[in-house]
Amino acid sequence: MIMAVTTRHRTPAQPTAAALQSRLRASGLRSTASRLAVLRFLESAPRPVSHADLVKAFRDKGIDRVTLYRNLTDLTRVCLVRRTDLGDHVWRFESTRSEPGHAGHPHFTCLECGTVSCLPEASVRITQDKKIPHAARRALEILIRGICDHCS
Repeated sequence: MIMAVTTRHRTPAQPTAAALQSRLRASGLRSTASRLAVLRFLESAPRPVSHADLVKAFRDKGIDRVTLYRNLTDLTRVCLVRRTDLGDHVWRFESTRSEPGHAGHPHFTCLECGTVSCLPEASVRITQDKKIPHAARRALEILIRGICDHCS
């Protein structure tokens, strides 16, 4: 059974450089300027972003598209970033920061404008049911599609 509840998702606070460096080093990655910049961007992003979004954001900052892609791959490999396909065959990336309401949360995609939004974990509740396959209980990703407030 899936139940939708409406609550607001707050914009995350800006992390400190020291906190980001610590997370990178603890994961086994070197703390490079480009990794710090990408992780900072993803940590403060209110919604998942595509590689193309990052290329636009870093166009004037001297980080090319290949470096961005490699950083996203490395950050995803060590689980600092989550990669998600929201049904449109575009990989989007978001931080796996441990903020309340952010881990394992559903996403909303507007069918009109294509805007993707993070929903708080509490906005959808799934109850255990014997009909749900065991594998789905361990790794479950929820995408809700509809018309956003701006388009309605």
